[in-house]
Amino acid sequence: MRLVLFEPDIPQNAGSLLRLGACLGVPVDIVEPCGFVFSDAHLRRAGMDYLEHAQYVRHASWAAFREQRAGGRIVLLTSKGSVPYTAFEFAPDDCILLGRESAGVPDSVHAQSDARLRIPMKSGLRSINVAQAGAMVLGEALRQTGLLP
Repeated sequence: MRLVLFEPDIPQNAGSLLRLGACLGVPVDIVEPCGFVFSDAHLRRAGMDYLEHAQYVRHASWAAFREQRAGGRIVLLTSKGSVPYTAFEFAPDDCILLGRESAGVPDSVHAQSDARLRIPMKSGLRSINVAQAGAMVLGEALRQTGLLP
């Protein structure tokens, strides 16, 4: 299983997700360009000393990520998803894709995703912070697949 950050905008969220990956033993793919300098102090502050334990790969573009990935389904978390993540059956080699905080992912990336999941929430509210959403869904995926450390 992998966590994939598509062109992240906010260094604190990226740092938190790298820390999450380190703590849960899940590699993280970062699809650039990022909306910040990757060595940003906010990234380091959110990731703390866990960043040295994180396994991550930076990809120059979505196309580069697609070329370099080893396989597994691309499972997109999106407010436009029709399937609640709680009703989805995860597989051990899934790539859980999180979009940009400011704009999600473009339609072309939606089209290339194997599944589009949403987090159920109260009517009238738009979305949950991307790092929190990633933690919720990754936790469920690891629980289902027996991959929790």
